[in-house]
Amino acid sequence: MGAQVLAVASDGAHNFSKQARERIEIVAGLGVRGDAHLGDRVQHRSRARVDPTQPNLRQVHLIHAELFDELAGKGFSVRPADLGENITTRGIDLLGLARGTTLRFGSGAELEVTGLRNPCAQIEAFQKGLLAAVLDKRPDGTIIRKCGIMAIARTGGVIRPGDAIAVEPPPLPHHPLERV
Repeated sequence: MGAQVLAVASDGAHNFSKQARERIEIVAGLGVRGDAHLGDRVQHRSRARVDPTQPNLRQVHLIHAELFDELAGKGFSVRPADLGENITTRGIDLLGLARGTTLRFGSGAELEVTGLRNPCAQIEAFQKGLLAAVLDKRPDGTIIRKCGIMAIARTGGVIRPGDAIAVEPPPLPHHPLERV
């Protein structure tokens, strides 16, 4: 089995969790139609308060279902859309992608990976202890953020559960993901 979409979600309000959907529509340059993070300028509330003119590098949020498996092994119950992601994937190492990687979906929708999601304190209100469970440390002490990646919408189209995902790395040199 190759990389595929397990679930899709959106929410028009700035809620922590999103609503699972049968499909989402990607709008080029803006994100997910009907989602609170749709826009070419930053929509994340805390970041917009600081500078609402910043470009929106967080138009689409993706999480790998393998994280849910890992969390289940630690006693947590997390399902697609619970952590606010638009797209839940399986069979792709999202955290290992380079900045600028293109993700192509069956409908022609294309996303460009911009960086890592930085989990916030709201995750602790969702389930106590979850923030620590989605963070780790490398031997050198740097933080590993496991709560998915962020992307911008390059080409529009519809994305549904079961859609295949093709991965196209950016030109060399590759740059690792950082939080956005």
